[in-house]
Amino acid sequence: MNHWLVKSEPFVYSWDDFVKAGRSVWDGVRNYQARNNLKAMKKGDWVLFYHSNEGLAVVGIAEVAIEAYPDPTIDDPRWVVVELVPVQPLKKPVTLQQIKADNRLQQIALIRQSRLSVMPIQAEEFDLILSLSNDENTDE
Repeated sequence: MNHWLVKSEPFVYSWDDFVKAGRSVWDGVRNYQARNNLKAMKKGDWVLFYHSNEGLAVVGIAEVAIEAYPDPTIDDPRWVVVELVPVQPLKKPVTLQQIKADNRLQQIALIRQSRLSVMPIQAEEFDLILSLSNDENTDE
């Protein structure tokens, strides 16, 4: 299984919107690297859902339900979408500030490629973010 992180601006499409929908076509990606990451996603892969611009925090876990297929919102075969389903919210959001402050997460793509909207993350990084969410001693 691979692990990923996707970003969404909460005023455009929030975690709550995603949960209410129950499933989402992840469309609108127009960056080649992010597109290649969508193409690499496999059914069952886990995905961290990150609120960008507002909130700046990982807020939930999703799962890839359907692998990449042509983006139905555009008439250009270069672009693809995947379908995601929400799995669960994090116990508490893990902020970008917390991630940047943790020496174990210094190589995470969220820091190194901050503008990328779909990115792979290592299993260890995924697990560490989950542990930060569950840690009663961390501040938001």
